[in-house]
Amino acid sequence: MNISGPREDEDEEQTRQRKLEEALEVKSLRRIVSAYLNYPEASEEDVKRYERSFSKLPPAHKALLSHFPLKFERLRRCISTNSYFIFNMLQAFEPPLDMSQDTDCCDGSYPDHAHDDQFCCRGEKDANENLCSRESNVCSGEPTSTSGRMCSLESKQICCPEGASDLTKASTINQEVENGVNHDQHLEEKEVTDKHSGHCASDCNGNDCSSSHEWLDPSLQLNVPLVDVDKVRCIIRNIVRDWAEEGQKERDQCYKPILEELHSLFPDRKKESPPACLVPGAGLGRLALEISCLGFISQGNEFSYYMMICSSFILNHTQKVGEWTIYPWIHSNSNSLSDSDQLRPVSIPDIHPASAGITEGFSMCGGDFVEVYSDPSQVGLWDAVVTCFFIDTAHNIIEYIEVISRILKDGGVWINLGPLLYHFADMYGQEDEMSIEPSLEDVKKIILHYGFVFEKERTVETTYTTNPRSMMQNRYYAAFWTMRKKSATEGMTH
Repeated sequence: MNISGPREDEDEEQTRQRKLEEALEVKSLRRIVSAYLNYPEASEEDVKRYERSFSKLPPAHKALLSHFPLKFERLRRCISTNSYFIFNMLQAFEPPLDMSQDTDCCDGSYPDHAHDDQFCCRGEKDANENLCSRESNVCSGEPTSTSGRMCSLESKQICCPEGASDLTKASTINQEVENGVNHDQHLEEKEVTDKHSGHCASDCNGNDCSSSHEWLDPSLQLNVPLVDVDKVRCIIRNIVRDWAEEGQKERDQCYKPILEELHSLFPDRKKESPPACLVPGAGLGRLALEISCLGFISQGNEFSYYMMICSSFILNHTQKVGEWTIYPWIHSNSNSLSDSDQLRPVSIPDIHPASAGITEGFSMCGGDFVEVYSDPSQVGLWDAVVTCFFIDTAHNIIEYIEVISRILKDGGVWINLGPLLYHFADMYGQEDEMSIEPSLEDVKKIILHYGFVFEKERTVETTYTTNPRSMMQNRYYAAFWTMRKKSATEGMTH
């Protein structure tokens, strides 16, 4: 009997499947990069639409809004500044896969995670905007698939997708803002923006891109729907939440209770054996960094490439406080108190991540939470799991709870803060899109079933990526709890 034949066939099938998965992921990543690259053009189309509406006004009405043409030009300068940040961010990104590989085998399809449906913004929805919900969210072993990719990094290389390497940091300019944008700065930013909009990946000194940026070649760029560009705008607002002084109020509402609870539960944090804390749905990484600064081994896990590209740039490549300026509120014309509020700049980051006091073992891990942390090496590995605005990002929240229970040590704690805005609840026209949406009461019963006991529970009032000067403020009354996993001797009910 020839026993080697079937095995060879099996290896060939595994290789074919792996290549298909990689091709799908490359196509997904190209789409996300294309969304970032399409930001200037899509934003310019918005301004042109504003101008067309203004041009239709009768002369007497135009006279009452005679400052609008100047506002439109200021909007363009703000877009240019945002684009400048985005293109520097993309140049610092090292793709985890060969972006030039052929993806024709994908037949125009995307993997489940390609659309980044888990990513959105839990912020405001203005009347003229598409609904953009919100990021709705010690690594070892090998991933089981490309979508379950794992990455373990030492604390000084803070965050990156797998395979990232150190890159020459893009040059920056002083961000001096007067009346919206400094004119000289705008000229330099516009030059860079125009080159990228013309599909030339050059740095801010006008140098041609190196071979490491061949994946930005125009032949690889995709035409993406506007909803993808909306996700880029959501990222810009998320940057404020995590990395701007203006986001401090939201961080105090959401992150501070979690940090205080961790500090109270683990008072004796020895450098020789620090407790290990996992942060699924880490977003742009601020909470995971703050936990590391408390003296924990801290790992953030993030599914969205939109988030990972940005967090990698801020965590690994920013060189000083206030290095960059962005204009996060310019894409919303509704509920503005004044033009100056809408067009106000925000400086980022508010701290220098590499100098923030992180401890050894800080890392970011890219991949689907269930796929990555269902690995046998993760069982009983973590002293604490922290979820903030995360558990409702699941197709099946029970699966999340099951994995959290499995990876916690006996006696380990799960701290959660967030609502139940189930991300896949309203996927109209997608009959195969699974979504399980239990009430908070049901969620608590499920948690008890998986061997937890409640230690603390209360409601926290908070916003999410909200413009603090907007006339509309969406608020959540988020569930905040501390659960402790029973020891093996206490038994499980399942």
